[in-house]
Amino acid sequence: MTHPKKEKTLVILKPDAVQRGLVGEIIKRIENAGLKLVALKLVIATEEQLWAHYQKDEAWFKKKGERTVEELKAAGRPIEKEALEYGKDIIRALVKFMSSGPIVPMVWEGNQAVGIVKKIVGSTEPLTSDGGTIRGDYTLDSYELSSLDARAVRNLVHCSDPVADADREIPIWFGNDEVLKYRLIAEQILYDVNLDGLKE
Repeated sequence: MTHPKKEKTLVILKPDAVQRGLVGEIIKRIENAGLKLVALKLVIATEEQLWAHYQKDEAWFKKKGERTVEELKAAGRPIEKEALEYGKDIIRALVKFMSSGPIVPMVWEGNQAVGIVKKIVGSTEPLTSDGGTIRGDYTLDSYELSSLDARAVRNLVHCSDPVADADREIPIWFGNDEVLKYRLIAEQILYDVNLDGLKE
């Protein structure tokens, strides 16, 4: 079992974050929490990478599709396909969006990194994300608007959740030799039990 201090999480800055010049601001927010950046690159994602990344099963497609069908009924809009296909449309839209321009995959390490990043980023829908979170502060998209426009929600950041997803997702974007091991000076103040050596 990995020590909580060594937990890793995947963060991807999506095309909207890159295009809006928010890369530095988002990195700063995560760094300010005390997590350590151990991998970073700027890439154009392939469809194969994205389908592997957004790996979902039939039950997930059906559940999400049924929600879409209910929303269409409630809005008095026509239902044109099976729930399963509506569910698959969610991933199709994500793949199209995520491959539309450069993205910035990163790996962050530190105590309960997955939960810390999730808290900083905010809930998936920007409209309902709390103020003070990245999504709450920097974007105003909503599920309703993205559904009306038949596109993925533009919420700036992907972050792994739970830890098992991080373990599965990181190798899609980084080889073992690309995730660095090094000591960050700030780790002493964050993790050293006795704070030895602070006084001269």
